[in-house]
Amino acid sequence: MKRNCVVKNLVLLLIGFLVSSCSSTKVFADKPAEFVDPFIGTSNYGATFPGSVMPWGMVSIVPFNVLPYEGNEYSNTDDWCSNPYVYNNEIMSGFTHVNLSGVGCPDLGSIILMPTTGELEVDYSEYGTTLSDEMANPGYYSAYLDRYGVGAEATATMRTGRSRYTFPEGKSNILLDLGQGLTNETGAYVKMVSDTQIEGYKLLGTFCYNPEAVFPVYFVVEFDRPADERGYWKEHRRLGGHRHNWSETSGEFKIYDRYSREMAGENIGAWYSFDTEEGEEIEVKVGVSYVSIENARENLSVEQDGLDFEQIAQNAFDKWNEELSRIEVEGGTDDDKQMFYTALYHLLIHPNVIQDVNGEYPAMESNEIATVDGRDRYTVFSLWDTYRTVHPFLTMVYPEKQIEMINSMLDMYNESGWLPKWELYSRETDVMNGDPALIVIGDTYMRGLRDFDIDLAFEAMMKSATTQGAKNRIRPDNDFYSENYYVPFIEAYDNSVAQALEYYVADYSLSRFVRELGYEEEADIFYERSLGYKRYFDPEYGLMRPVKEDGIFMEGFDPVMGEGYEEVHGFHEGSSWQYSFSIPHDIEGLAGLFETEEAFVDQLDRAFSEDLLDMGNQPNMGYPYFFSFIEGEEWRTQKNVRDLIRKYYGVGPAGLPGNDDTGTMSAWLMYGMMGIYPVTPGDPSYALTSPVFDKVTIHLDKRYYSNDKLVIESNNGGEENIFIESIELNGEKVDGYFIDHLDLIEAGTLRFNLSSEPKK
Repeated sequence: MKRNCVVKNLVLLLIGFLVSSCSSTKVFADKPAEFVDPFIGTSNYGATFPGSVMPWGMVSIVPFNVLPYEGNEYSNTDDWCSNPYVYNNEIMSGFTHVNLSGVGCPDLGSIILMPTTGELEVDYSEYGTTLSDEMANPGYYSAYLDRYGVGAEATATMRTGRSRYTFPEGKSNILLDLGQGLTNETGAYVKMVSDTQIEGYKLLGTFCYNPEAVFPVYFVVEFDRPADERGYWKEHRRLGGHRHNWSETSGEFKIYDRYSREMAGENIGAWYSFDTEEGEEIEVKVGVSYVSIENARENLSVEQDGLDFEQIAQNAFDKWNEELSRIEVEGGTDDDKQMFYTALYHLLIHPNVIQDVNGEYPAMESNEIATVDGRDRYTVFSLWDTYRTVHPFLTMVYPEKQIEMINSMLDMYNESGWLPKWELYSRETDVMNGDPALIVIGDTYMRGLRDFDIDLAFEAMMKSATTQGAKNRIRPDNDFYSENYYVPFIEAYDNSVAQALEYYVADYSLSRFVRELGYEEEADIFYERSLGYKRYFDPEYGLMRPVKEDGIFMEGFDPVMGEGYEEVHGFHEGSSWQYSFSIPHDIEGLAGLFETEEAFVDQLDRAFSEDLLDMGNQPNMGYPYFFSFIEGEEWRTQKNVRDLIRKYYGVGPAGLPGNDDTGTMSAWLMYGMMGIYPVTPGDPSYALTSPVFDKVTIHLDKRYYSNDKLVIESNNGGEENIFIESIELNGEKVDGYFIDHLDLIEAGTLRFNLSSEPKK
C-alpha cells in the first residue's frame, strides 16, 4: 500500500504552522522553517531522513523501513542500507532514536520503539506495517500505522526524544527492539527498572565495515503510565543435537513473561503491554548518552522535565527557525525556497554534539571519559566530504559553531595523537582518502577565524604531513609520497590517484597556513608537493592515469572504468573522468598541460556534454566553476551551475543527486543558488556565478566579522537571465569572476547585473 494524501485527522500543532499531510505540499508563510521538507533526499540514494531532530542534535526519531520485507522495493540492495528510511519502501518496523543523515555506509539506526496492537509479536520480520499520512517538519514527524490503527508522533530535544502513540481499544504493545538496526553489532543489555522505565545500552559501530570502530550508546526509556504486562525477548539459535522450547507466537524469538530484572545478549528486547481505551495516548521519553546510563537519565531529566509534547515540538521548531533565519532569501519560486531551506536544514544536522548536559563525552580512541566546559564537543566528521562546502559555509554563516568544531578536532588530536579523518562518536573509521582535517583547519584560519590554539594546530598538521612509515595513521603511504610527490599504482585495484589528489589539496592548504605563520621553507616544500599531480597527467588522453613505482604509466588504462562505483584502477568511487579535473588549487597549471587553453576547455566541456561527470560525488563539485579560471569562458560556469541545479536538485524525495554526505551536496546547492562558491580550499576566495534569488541576506556574527550582514543582489534576474553582465561590490565594478572572502564580508553588498546572453 503506497502512502497517500488522505488526511485521517488534521492535526493543528501549536508550533506556528499547519502540518501538511504530504511532502509535496506545504503551507508557505514567512518563517524559513516552514519551507523545509525533510522528505527531500529520502529517495534517489540521498540517504536523508524525515524524522524529528534538533540542529546539531544527538537524537533523531526516524521510521525504520529498510528491512528486506516483501514489497520493500529497494531494501535488499546494499545501496539503500546506509539510512534507516527510504521513501520508496513500503514496510516500517519501528522508530529509531540514533541516526546518521546522508552518509554512504550503514551504522546506528538503533534504539527502536515499535507500537503494535493485539497478540504480542516480537519478530521484526513479522510485525512490520505500511504507513500513511506521513507528515514531517523541523522537529516533528507523524504517521498512521495502517496495520494497527495507531497514530504515531515524534519530537526531540538535543539529547532526548519524545513519542506519542494514539491507540485503539484493546491490547496495545510498545516494543523496545535492540536487535535490528543498521549497525553490524547486535549485542545489547536491557533492564526493566519498573513498570514505567527501562534502561540499558546497545553496541554500535563497524562503520564501512571497520571492526575497530565500535562504541556503546546508553539509554533510558520512560512511559507516562504503568504497563499492565511486561517482559523480554531474546533470539535463540538452534544448535546441533539440542532442542529449544520455542514460543508459538515468535518463531525463533523466545518471549519471557516471567523474567529476571535484566537481559543481555544478541537480538534482545523488552515489551510493555497496555489495556487501552479507544483514542488513548501513551507518551514515551527516551534519553541517550554515549557515556553512561546515569548520564542518559540526567539528559532526560534536564531537557524534558516540566515540558509537554507540544512545548517540546514548539521549542524544536523555534530553534530551527532561529538557525535557518540567519539567511533570508527573496525572489525565486516557492520551490526554490523549499530547496534552499531544506538544504540548509540538512547541513545543520551534522556534525552533532556528543557531550551530555554535564559536559562528559567519550574521549577519542580511548576508554576515558573527558569533560568539555563552556562549549560543545562535536562528532560525525565526514571530512572528505565536508571540507569542500560544509565547513567553509559554517565559517561564514555559523562561525561560532565552526570554531567549536575546530576545537573539537584539536581535542581529538590531544586525546588520540591524530587529527580525525572520518570520525564517528570518538572512533576513527579510516574511511575515504587524503588528509582532510588539515584542509579544514587551514581554510578556516585563512578565512579569518583564529580563535583556537594555533601552535597546537600547527603541530598536529605537521605530524600528519611529515610522519613517515607505518606510524602515520592518516597518510600510510607518506614514505614514497613525501619523496616522489605521488602515490604509486601497486595493486590490480587501488585508489592511488584519488589518494594523491587529496594529498595535493591538503598540502596546498598547509602551505598557505604555514606561510602565514612565517615558515617559508616548509611552505615552499608543501606547495611543490601540491603540484605533483602533473606526474599523473597523460597527454594522450588528456586525463589522469595511474603511475607505477618506476614512473611508468599503468598498462590497460580505461578512462571510464569505475564510473558505476565498481573497483577501479587508481580511483575511488569514480572514473578518471570524475577525478582528472579535481585540482582546485592549480587549475591554471592543469590547463597549461594541454596544448592550448581551448583544448583544456573542450576537454572539461566533454565531461558535461557527454555526461562523464557524477554530480552525486564530491570530486566533481568544483568542475562547473573551473571554466571561470579561463578568460572568456566564465559564461560556461554560469550556464553549467544553473543546469546542474535544475537537473539534479528539486523538491520531493528524489531532490538530491546522491548521498547528501552530512550536508555536503546540500551546501553545494545553496552556494550555487546564492551565486558564490569556495572553489579552492585554503584560498579564502569565491568563484562567482549568477544567483537564483533576487536578494540573499546573510546575517553575520559581529563577534567574528566587521559587518552585521552580507547582501547579495541580482538585477534583471529570472530563469532566462542566467548570465553575468557585470558585478559590483558596494557600487564599485568588480573585475573578473572571483572575490576574496574578507573583501566580500567587509564590503557588505555584492550585486549581479544579469542578462540572457553570455558574455564571451
